[in-house]
This record gives sequence, structure tokens and C-alpha cells, in this order.
Amino acid sequence: MAQPKALIVIDVQNGFKHPDMPASNNPACEANVKRLLNTWRQREWPIVLVRHDSKSETSVLRPGQAGNEFQPGIDGTKSLLVSKSVHSAFLGEPSLHRWLSEAMLTDVVICGIQTNYCCETTARMANNLGYSVDFVIDATRTFDLTDLEGNVVTAAELARVTATNLNGEFARVLTTDQLLAEVGA
Repeated sequence: MAQPKALIVIDVQNGFKHPDMPASNNPACEANVKRLLNTWRQREWPIVLVRHDSKSETSVLRPGQAGNEFQPGIDGTKSLLVSKSVHSAFLGEPSLHRWLSEAMLTDVVICGIQTNYCCETTARMANNLGYSVDFVIDATRTFDLTDLEGNVVTAAELARVTATNLNGEFARVLTTDQLLAEVGA
């Protein structure tokens, strides 16, 4: 790998472990995120941690409470911390796009929570801005949702659809093992 890719870790916060959260897929998500972080930290490659700072008074991700903090093992050495209150990490502060541009980074790796919300939105926007995007599907997770007719759409199905939507069009979808093998880890 000629130039390291920037690892963008999205919203791996305590609030997503809250007991009131709906059923989730991929219990290995956080372990896979940590594997990626460990590799990037050992090699001193660029890491962006993204934190959702909700403006809602009832959100578990509101600043100033335990749910807003990163889960154990996520915080640590990083190149940039982005705070956002919307879905895309590119609309947070400081500007992710400006930082990537100034660092001359053109390739990004996206992982974190939620697969079909903030991770997918950030991947689509990264592609639209001209970045080459790797989306590490097994280093993301999401939650069951209810559709317009009141039926539950499982988190696994939502993740499958996100992978289908992104792969080949907005990103290259791969697993943690595939990416780590490519970088020789």
C-alpha cells in the first residue's frame, strides 16, 4: 500500500449499548473495529474518530452523559476527532473533508455504528467528494427498524441491503479479515 488509508471510526459510543436499544446484528462489530484500530495505531496510520453529539434532550448520545463517551478501547491515539449532530461525518466539526484534503489522503476506510445510517451516509458522501472508499461491513452494526406497515426489518437485512447499495457504486465492501490481509496485518 503506497499511501495509508484514513480509518474513519463512526459513533462507537456507549449509548449504542443502552438496554433500550432495539435488537442489533453483528455482535463482533466492536471487536473488529478494535482490530482495525490496533493495526492503524501500530503502523501510525491516520485515524479519525467520529462522535455523535446529539442535540436531542432525550438522546443517550447527548454530550455530558456516559452514553456520549466512546466505548472502552475506542478512544486513544487519533489524528482527528470529529463531532457531529447529523448523519454524515463530513458535516461535523472540524471539517473532515478539509483535513483529508490538507493531509493529501484520498482513500478512506469506514467502520462503526450504525451501518445504514451514519456509516452509509458518510460512505456515500465520501464517494461523492471523490474519495476511494472501503466499507468494512463486519466492523459495522445496526438495529432492527419498523417499516411503514409496522413490520420489523431486521438489522441483518438492513446491513445486507446497505452492503448491496454501496458495493461497486459508492464503495468497495469487504470484511475486516480481507482488509487486514491486504495491508499485511
